[in-house]
Amino acid sequence: MNGMSAQSSWTLLFLAFAVALASSLAVLFVGEVMGQVPCNLCWFQRAFMFPLAIVLAVAAFRSDASAWIYGVPLAAAGWLIASFHTLLYLGIIPEAIQPCTASGPSCSSADMTILGGVPLPALSLLAFSAIIVFLALARRRSTS
Repeated sequence: MNGMSAQSSWTLLFLAFAVALASSLAVLFVGEVMGQVPCNLCWFQRAFMFPLAIVLAVAAFRSDASAWIYGVPLAAAGWLIASFHTLLYLGIIPEAIQPCTASGPSCSSADMTILGGVPLPALSLLAFSAIIVFLALARRRSTS
């Protein structure tokens, strides 16, 4: 891999790491500082985002463009959960199967939005999508 391609891959890996870190810190802020208890689906998304921050930090530090091999499966699993959660939030999936409103905390309240009404599940979906795109681009740049 030439120097320009290596720098480009590192930048993309760093961007993927930055998204994972910002997402992890944001949900910790919402939960620990703002006192909002996450629903079950939020916990599952966190279970995939938190390790991504660590894995992608190591990948960026090492300029390891092969990080997509272990990063994309984590991000894809989180993406699937975030997609399901977003569909629940938007009411596309029937209320009868909504796990985050049956008992315990709910993501359907207005205080679970940010940036003027964007729901947290949609932000999670966006974050996982961005990570997947950055990792795919890093892989592409490292093989060209």
